[in-house]
Amino acid sequence: MSSRKHSPIDTAILQLDRALHTLLPGSARANRATPARGLPPTRLSDEQRRHSAGLMRINHTGEVCAQALYQGQAATAKLPSVRTAMNRAADEEIDHLAWCEERLNELDARTSVLNPLFYGMSFVLGAGAGLLGDKVSLGFLAATEDQVGRHLQEHLQRLPSADTASRAVLAQMLIDETQHATIAIEAGGMHFPNWLKRAMSIASQAMTRTTYYL
Repeated sequence: MSSRKHSPIDTAILQLDRALHTLLPGSARANRATPARGLPPTRLSDEQRRHSAGLMRINHTGEVCAQALYQGQAATAKLPSVRTAMNRAADEEIDHLAWCEERLNELDARTSVLNPLFYGMSFVLGAGAGLLGDKVSLGFLAATEDQVGRHLQEHLQRLPSADTASRAVLAQMLIDETQHATIAIEAGGMHFPNWLKRAMSIASQAMTRTTYYL
């Protein structure tokens, strides 16, 4: 990654490029093969397929939000090392974005029509956290990844038992998200209090309840 200092215009163009690659279907390219590769095909009933698609759509939108959060935080981070860490985390999360979209395609389902809205909201949240300082920003990242991990654990339990492909994807995502949260704390992120984490969880329910269907 180049250490060249970007002008405000350069930064805006890079942010727009990242947003388009996040929001346009088929634009995300994973560096790692999907964890579902090589698994034998399984048969799902129409009801099971719709349920799996709803859960995978939630997780895809979660990754859209993660991209926006990281980009917002990187835009306002004070230390270059933190800015680099945010960009690196966003790059790693692209794998999750691509995996979820690939699985949605296999389930004959689409991504959420609300993704642009959630991207914009998440970018603002990330930028706001960055303005409060790198310690808060890293802590916010860790708390967010903790929330994502909880959703993934719940979805692993709710997936149809026959949907081994979706299960493999979410299991690897859970491993990665847990690692990201640990790295953020070790880099100096603050530990958010439980009441704030609960508030974040309640706020995230608006996303999960709508994107399951939309």
